Amino acid sequence: MSGYDTCTSGRVVVGVSGSLGSVTALRRAATEARRRETELWPVLAWEPPGGELAARRSPAPPQLVEEWQGLARERLLGVLDEVFGEAGPPGVPLHGLVVRATPGLALVETADREEDILVVGAGRRGWHRVLSGRVARYCLAHAHCPVLAVPPSPLEEALTSAHRRNTWHLPLDVRRLAC
Repeated sequence: MSGYDTCTSGRVVVGVSGSLGSVTALRRAATEARRRETELWPVLAWEPPGGELAARRSPAPPQLVEEWQGLARERLLGVLDEVFGEAGPPGVPLHGLVVRATPGLALVETADREEDILVVGAGRRGWHRVLSGRVARYCLAHAHCPVLAVPPSPLEEALTSAHRRNTWHLPLDVRRLAC
């Protein structure tokens, strides 16, 4: 991945998937890049349906792989547009990257310098962390640079709580959702 390097100073590398947690991490990463006056590298990792093991057993036609790569690129551009919107780029050089790999591996290999900062969404709190937060744990265990794990936004917590209450058909007090 070091072939993608364009600057000699550290970068702020952030994992982007389109989830609320990754959007929160992207906003924090942009703030961090502005503060450090360095480049922002949003990375979207993708794998073929069924994962790499299934792809090795039964390779997809090259046209299909190109289509999946294109869809990943569109998703990254959509998230960047959603987050930065009409305000435009975040005020620092932006280098979006789409990588065919598992998210943790893609992030750790992209943030391959000691001067880099790797920003990831920390996932949900509580017992849900057992099921989520695998990417953040992988990055914390394998990165060779500092890792900033961004907790979920209060809005994400409120939406998760509302969804859980809805799923279990429990009464919802909308006054608790007002900020």
